Amino acid sequence: MSLPNISPDRLLETAVRAARTAGLHALANRHRRAETVMVAAHDVKLKLDLECQEIALGIVRADFPDHAILAEESADTGQPTHNPSGSPYTWIIDPIDGTVNFTHGLPWWCCSVAVNHGDETLAGVVFAPASDELFTATRGGPAHRNGQPMAVTGVSSMKEAMVLTGLDQKMTTQMPRLSLFRDIADNVQKARVMGAAALDLCRVAAGQADGYFEAGIYTWDIAAAGLIVERAGGRAEILAKTAPHRLIYLATNGHIHDEFKVFLKDRLAG
Repeated sequence: MSLPNISPDRLLETAVRAARTAGLHALANRHRRAETVMVAAHDVKLKLDLECQEIALGIVRADFPDHAILAEESADTGQPTHNPSGSPYTWIIDPIDGTVNFTHGLPWWCCSVAVNHGDETLAGVVFAPASDELFTATRGGPAHRNGQPMAVTGVSSMKEAMVLTGLDQKMTTQMPRLSLFRDIADNVQKARVMGAAALDLCRVAAGQADGYFEAGIYTWDIAAAGLIVERAGGRAEILAKTAPHRLIYLATNGHIHDEFKVFLKDRLAG
């Protein structure tokens, strides 16, 4: 595969505009959060999800019309939705991560935009409109929150760690999801389920949590935020792929990473 010929800073500039514009559209239209396209037992899809995705896509396509795009709301086939030239660049977009939070008026949600060259993420942006926080990183550069450098914590053991996690309804582990959560909670200082994976990961990067684990998460949830964790000094790792773009995923401050992996080993599906 050819080396990247577009600077990560240029890619980041487009990603920032896409994430900010889409996120601010959702924020300005939060009074429309009851306008649904689909309601499932434990999930919801909003008209605003689709609108925000189209806004982000429009900005990306205007700057890079020949790049591939993988976007959450149109990823049913598990393939990039737009790749006219076979480009090695793929933009990965989650228009509203934490949609259920958003529908209930909780401020813990965000817009995530990343760009890959092959399997390597070159730039990533997570924008949390309700708190006006912009998390950014490029491959080879530092991670920032609102322009200020971030760094992970120095916590060195699980028993001292704050761990963010999720309770995915389709998770495939040896243990039922509530049992797994209880087991994690029993082995760390505190475990929390916040409901927006990309924003949770950014809290690890910002030193506000020490780790994040999810037994059922998607590529668009972690593409930008995983890079942000790494560039803040942490470790982010796909432990397994269970379906197209569906992952078992661990990200930490790095100091507790190996201990956490050993803890998870017997609890994950073989």
